[in-house]
Amino acid sequence: MSAAAVHSLWTTAAEPISKIETPKIEYGQLSPTLIVVGAAVVGVLIEAFVPRKSRYYAQVFVSVVALCAAFAAVVALANHGYGTTKARVAAMGAIAVDGPSLFLQGTILLAALVALFTFAERRLDPAAHGNRVDSFAAQAASVPGSGSEQAAVKAGFTTTEVFPLLLFAVAGMLVFPSANDLLTLFVALEVFSLPLYLMCALARRKRLMSQEAAVKYFLLGAFASAFTLFGIALLYGYAGSVSYARIAQVVDGTVTNVDPALASTMGNDALLLIGTGLVVMGLLFKVGAVPFHMWTPDVYQGAPTPVTGFMAAATKVAAFGALLRLLYVVLPGLRWDWRPVMWAIAVLTMLGGAIVAITQTDIKRLLAYSSIAHAGFILAGVIATSQNGVSSVLFYLAAYSFVTIGAFAVVTLVRDAGGEATHLSKWAGLGRRSPLVAAVFAVFLLAFAGIPLTSGFAGKFAVFKAAAEGGAAPLVVIGVISSAIAAFFYIRVIVLMFFSEPKPEGPTVAVPSPLTMAAIGVGVAVTLVLGVAPQYFLNLASQASVFVR
Repeated sequence: MSAAAVHSLWTTAAEPISKIETPKIEYGQLSPTLIVVGAAVVGVLIEAFVPRKSRYYAQVFVSVVALCAAFAAVVALANHGYGTTKARVAAMGAIAVDGPSLFLQGTILLAALVALFTFAERRLDPAAHGNRVDSFAAQAASVPGSGSEQAAVKAGFTTTEVFPLLLFAVAGMLVFPSANDLLTLFVALEVFSLPLYLMCALARRKRLMSQEAAVKYFLLGAFASAFTLFGIALLYGYAGSVSYARIAQVVDGTVTNVDPALASTMGNDALLLIGTGLVVMGLLFKVGAVPFHMWTPDVYQGAPTPVTGFMAAATKVAAFGALLRLLYVVLPGLRWDWRPVMWAIAVLTMLGGAIVAITQTDIKRLLAYSSIAHAGFILAGVIATSQNGVSSVLFYLAAYSFVTIGAFAVVTLVRDAGGEATHLSKWAGLGRRSPLVAAVFAVFLLAFAGIPLTSGFAGKFAVFKAAAEGGAAPLVVIGVISSAIAAFFYIRVIVLMFFSEPKPEGPTVAVPSPLTMAAIGVGVAVTLVLGVAPQYFLNLASQASVFVR
């Protein structure tokens, strides 16, 4: 047998490739993400080249400017009609620029800006060796309690790397809800998850607990990512493409020009159902829905409180945005299959979060279970499968994120000799010791409970109304019962603060710098404005509720 004949056994002559298309990237439409990525890279260079004394100020300045510029870019795109009439798919089909993506990007950027103020706070802990310190470890690489850690504290080191890490996480979160194909979705998921795993391990106090939280989050997050990737592979096998539009066409049966190599697997419903289940599972893990919520209380409790606030707010916004796009753009033809499953998850999440929260004795764990219950309420809006459902979810996410960051900012103020006093017994009598801080925290708790004249009430009302109109009235009844159960433990904390005797050895309330005051002030303002006059913002969410396909 000649060499040529043997060679032809495992190769075939291909058509000569005439021309590879040059990628066409719409930089203007991608500018919010590009600004944040650029600033994150600048932050890394600052760590490398700027003297240690000046790094903190340089990083805070670069981060604030970047987040403000990116938000301005989002507003400019919305003003030019990219949220409505000019909505399109950019970056060769990878990114959708439409109403939901711009609304969610704006929310993420504002939440990150407010969270950044809590990251930059340096007045809460007493000065160490004449140096002001923040919530983060002096030197992340040193072993807790070791000589190198003590030397780093003595030298006045601070972990200013948290600022570029925050920006990289924000960049991933901006792409996540606007991803228009499954690979972009997965890359964005990793880009925002990895910085979060790192930031969870950086607490200055209780470092071992912080590192344990990071390891748990990393291991469970890696499992969730693996499931997501496996689901993406199955959906590719089903549709012959990772593009949302193409998968939707195959689901609807409107597809043309099938690749012969994929014709045998295309349209295999087992691949579709298992693949969808795995991808949705990865997104529900990020949202913290039952039964994928097991990481939430431990990570929220162990992570530095500014990171917990940022993670609780921004991750939910990004993950719910991605979930909405997947269910509404890719799988509307599969609605009768995914709705019953989502019903079950929403019921479990609302009741599970509310009931388990009653037993908590740590304020951060209590807020973690509260966030799980809120994920259930938001899922009720997702299940509505209507334009009102989308707009109610967008509004709820915007309202919830600022209340959450404000609440965790208040938690950083209540301190004893060991740092933050998070055990509920230490909050007894706080209303007498520091009436203003207790009153502000009470406002946030009432918003979480959904009491009228707070943003929480407007958000819950919008979500439950959309769910009822979408034929999910029994779910609304369960949601109202869960809200009543949840209101019990929020009001219990308020009673503890205002109607209990303060203990003589109780914690003190630290006086923060204007940064944390601004974060808490923005939280209170948004809570009251969205509660008293929500109509303008509901209209804004309604205008931004149409996905591009």
